Amino acid sequence: MAVYALTGFSLVSLLSFGYLSWDWVKPSLVADVPMDPMEKTLPPAFTRPPHIIFILTDDQGYHDVGYHGSDIHTPTLDRLAAEGVKLENYYIQPICTPSRSQLITGRYQIHTGLQHSIIRPRQPNCLPLDQVTLPQKLQEAGYSTHMVGKWHLGFYKKECLPTRRGFDTFLGSLTGNVDYYTYDNCDGPGVCGYDLHEGEDVAWDQSGKYSTFLYAQRVSKILASHSPKEPIFIYVAFQAVHTPLQSPKEYIYRYRSMGNVARRKYAAMVTCMDEAVKNITWALKKYGYYDNSVIVFSTDNGGQTFSGGSNWPLRGRKGTYWEGGVRGIGFVHSPLIKRKRRTSWALVHITDWYPTLVSLARGNLSNVPGLDGYNVWPAISEGKESPRTEILHNIDPLYNHAKYGSLEDGFGIWNTAVQASIRVGEWKLLTGDPGYSDWIPPQTLTNFPGSWWNLERLTNGLRKSVWLFNITADPYERYDLSDQRPDVVRALLMRLVHYNRTAIPVRYPAENPRAHPDFNGGAWGPWASEDDVDEWEGGGEPLKSRNKKKKKCKICKLRSFFRKLNTRLMSNRI
Repeated sequence: MAVYALTGFSLVSLLSFGYLSWDWVKPSLVADVPMDPMEKTLPPAFTRPPHIIFILTDDQGYHDVGYHGSDIHTPTLDRLAAEGVKLENYYIQPICTPSRSQLITGRYQIHTGLQHSIIRPRQPNCLPLDQVTLPQKLQEAGYSTHMVGKWHLGFYKKECLPTRRGFDTFLGSLTGNVDYYTYDNCDGPGVCGYDLHEGEDVAWDQSGKYSTFLYAQRVSKILASHSPKEPIFIYVAFQAVHTPLQSPKEYIYRYRSMGNVARRKYAAMVTCMDEAVKNITWALKKYGYYDNSVIVFSTDNGGQTFSGGSNWPLRGRKGTYWEGGVRGIGFVHSPLIKRKRRTSWALVHITDWYPTLVSLARGNLSNVPGLDGYNVWPAISEGKESPRTEILHNIDPLYNHAKYGSLEDGFGIWNTAVQASIRVGEWKLLTGDPGYSDWIPPQTLTNFPGSWWNLERLTNGLRKSVWLFNITADPYERYDLSDQRPDVVRALLMRLVHYNRTAIPVRYPAENPRAHPDFNGGAWGPWASEDDVDEWEGGGEPLKSRNKKKKKCKICKLRSFFRKLNTRLMSNRI
């Protein structure tokens, strides 16, 4: 009843009632927990490199954790965050592949060629092989490295697989979206395959096991079989809470009072994931790792509001450059933190984990120049000022250009039709089309019949291609200051120009029919041979090989054959 009552509200009404105010979040949920006096006198020392557990969740909204005032129960995350350091000025990317690539490389996506969209299952594309990855640096530092969960950084040839990019072991999916029980993934009608892998082999025997539980159990097994005297890095990339919305029934039953069906299933998945984190933490303590461990928790992008997620009170959702798409849930929990039980407002970006964790591991960063990340451990552990003062959210030259953008609107130095966003100090600039610009209160989400959230887009965003916000004073992006502060707009446009000069060409090749799972035993996996073209230019055209005529003829004939075969298969399936 309350949900439908909101349909009569205007955006102004919501603002008047304080729905878009930071005060809406209960003070008790964000206030610092008093520090134990003994912690000041007995700070743990780094006697040896710490064990590192990095937990990444998928599509979890900014609002969807207990300590942000959510109606979803996350007691484990709440406790770990309360006892550690909450990162409330923490930024990620708006979609899957970009966040994961920046975590693994410590570089903005304009410096890896992955600045457009995600890596599709049938694309001959992956994380550039010339990039030295985070796990590779940790291996150099003497770490055992393991990955459990979602990869989504390409797999068209074996050199792209997690076990070839620095991980000693891998259990998880290669694509971006699988069934939680059957591990099937369809990339269009009739293009379906199994996607759960153990190392470089298909893990057919694990089908039927709920992925959140399976991944937590694998982490426990890794810890049980390893010695806590030797440093270990485990990257846990949960599939949860990405669609499809699937959860064991007992978790859904807890939220039976929720009228919104998508929200109910989503909430069950979040709580299930929370319990999986509890089991991982318990295993760290049981097997003797905890006292010398660092647990990092991060989301990968904003929540998808029409699939149950909520980013309230932030503006926007997954896939957008509004705060709801790029501000993440993040915290660090560790006995090694000097100043625990507090909230940090230090500016942190997902690229910062690469140099931060390698530094904690006493690794060598001198041979990986050009990182975009910073070592933020002093800011996290000791409360020092963050070395980061700006964030390039992205520059995507291939995204649909804004209808009303122009070089003239960009002072002759930047085409404002191009989708881009940057944060410098307290200022945030967006150009082009930033994505759907809604504010959706909790429990409206799917099936909400009203359309009040379109108010801003209809009245303010129709003919715009430039937005400027003071994010410190206006974290919900209510007040566009681009007209009042053209000097700031111009300064931030100059920073975009600077970054754009360093960008490499976009890597977004055309899909190849040879990637169809039916040609790979029914599973998604590497399909390109050593004789295939392995370098691709932006726009999807393959670079020519030495034997041009022979290669071109061979490729054309194969593509024609597979296209006809795929058409027949799809016709039979329909």
